Amino acid sequence: MQYKYYTLPLNSISLIKNKPIDTCSIQDSIANYIHLIMTTRFGECSFDSFFGCAIWNVDFNNIASDNKLRVIISDSLVKSIKQYEKRLMGIEIQVDIEQEEIHNKQKKSRIKKRVYVLIKGVVRKTNEDFNYNEYFYIAPLSY
Repeated sequence: MQYKYYTLPLNSISLIKNKPIDTCSIQDSIANYIHLIMTTRFGECSFDSFFGCAIWNVDFNNIASDNKLRVIISDSLVKSIKQYEKRLMGIEIQVDIEQEEIHNKQKKSRIKKRVYVLIKGVVRKTNEDFNYNEYFYIAPLSY
């Protein structure tokens, strides 16, 4: 059976008008779903209050050390991805946190924490290696 994987965000107008919707590969679909998990705070989805990631819980947390933040984010991602992304197996997650100076147009500088996430695994259906990386800044969250 051939599966269709849809791109995010969904084009709701095409969906309502019963027109074709953009599709993508299983790898891209998994990457989109992981991104959705990472950028959703717990309780944001009314259908499942456990969907999401703890990244939002540590945003603005200036007290915790980088090591503690790394463990909190990594543990939360492992738990959420194992629970919600069943198309992956053998999941390994690496989280690195660095301080980075951000310059804006007004020539003001801010120090933000840059969180780099690397996710490796194997796609169950195809047995292909899966690699996904993304980085974002916390305090406040932006990507």
